[in-house]
Amino acid sequence: MDLLPAVERYSETYQLLEPETKLVVGVSGGPDSVALLHILWRLSKTRGLMLHVAHLHHGIRGADADADADFVAALAERLDMRYTIEHTNLPAIAERNKLALEEAARRARYAFLCRVAQQIGATHIAVGHNADDQAETVLMHLLRGAGPAGLRGMLPATPLRNYRMIDVSTQVAAELKLIRPLLSTSRADIEAYNAAQQLETRFDRSNLDTTFFRNRLRHEVLPYLAQINPGIAQRLRSLAEVIRADYELLREFTRVAWDTLLVQAHPDALAFNLDAWRQQPLAVRRAIVRRAVYKLCRSLRDVSFEHVEEAVRIAQDGDTGAQATLPHGLRLTVGYTTLTIGDENALNLPVESPWLAARDEIALPVPGVLDLYAGWRVHVRHATHWNLPAITDNVNPFVAWMDADILGHNPVLRTRRRGDRFRPQGLAGKEVRLSDLFINTKVPQQWRDFVPLVEANGEILWVVGQRLSETALVRPETKSVVYLRFYGS
Repeated sequence: MDLLPAVERYSETYQLLEPETKLVVGVSGGPDSVALLHILWRLSKTRGLMLHVAHLHHGIRGADADADADFVAALAERLDMRYTIEHTNLPAIAERNKLALEEAARRARYAFLCRVAQQIGATHIAVGHNADDQAETVLMHLLRGAGPAGLRGMLPATPLRNYRMIDVSTQVAAELKLIRPLLSTSRADIEAYNAAQQLETRFDRSNLDTTFFRNRLRHEVLPYLAQINPGIAQRLRSLAEVIRADYELLREFTRVAWDTLLVQAHPDALAFNLDAWRQQPLAVRRAIVRRAVYKLCRSLRDVSFEHVEEAVRIAQDGDTGAQATLPHGLRLTVGYTTLTIGDENALNLPVESPWLAARDEIALPVPGVLDLYAGWRVHVRHATHWNLPAITDNVNPFVAWMDADILGHNPVLRTRRRGDRFRPQGLAGKEVRLSDLFINTKVPQQWRDFVPLVEANGEILWVVGQRLSETALVRPETKSVVYLRFYGS
């Protein structure tokens, strides 16, 4: 049994190992990583590969873990390779980050491999995942409710910057890649190779602990499914291959749609053209929601089908102000013309309108420019030339011309207060409650505390984005005019 030709072909197919590539090889001491290191060592003689062994001691399993580290060091020395062995306290990491031990171990391991690669200037990290691991991963993602990205399983090569097992605080070079040269090789063939090459390996007893999700799949679920279909592992791997190819097509459609539909991007929120989003195929609508969640929460590994479907349903059919809850404190909000996905603890308001913080009261400079929330500004100036018919025909809800004498020199920009009243244009000076105006203009309840109001001499002259006051109107006898315009970034 010699795996080298098959691994070499697989590596050429997916362009994993260019000549003179500098690699960090993650070696636990188990059968997979030992076989991987030995095969890469053999390939290095013809391809000029530069290999560096890396092993992370998790600070658990006592003497067994110490022996694993000693074994890896001895193996690297026997193959005349440099190596890095690092100790960490995995239980403390898991407790500090409120993670299951299994998840904490993965994150710590990949962060360690990244550090080593960047310290030595490597461009690739090689790990020993095999074909059986792939079947387990696909089944695990299926049971968790993953979408197409998860059902692809593990990839032959992954840019580490996009890899969701890397802690968001870890700095990753753009060129650094994770490669899996054994991904099409079965566990049985790997063990046969080690036997043929007379390679000693270590056994990690924690791999038998079925309290870990993956171990339960490996030792209980997959053997049970194999009784129903002996080819279940191959079926799962084939599923991953099919979805991987289909996903590439979907990703390209999504990329084009994303670039077209995205209207604003902030660190805690993304906004899309609502009408155009609703016209996309369902697969693209789902994919944009998923991608937005991943963009805003890089550490998130999976977004469930249920979360995505509920968000898509509300975005498609919901009225202005409708909201859907998404993972990790994110929320989808239907705006007047936009669909916003953002942090629910932020002022999660549609970005196509200007807003103030609740109970804000800000002096409005005349003339001047004032910065507002989420990149919006208000520009105020005296209109030296103005045309009454053009003012009357204005349809921009964020532009207003006002009688300068009515506006005065000390107007303020504020949000609503209990008992506010207003004289809307068109009602011949009749006064109405501001709350009734919001109801009539269909401003959602949860947004009303943030709508900007222009006030002068104790009277609301403009409900920004909604209605101008009869009091502030420019008339034929008006002597001077002030122009106000709200505009976004």
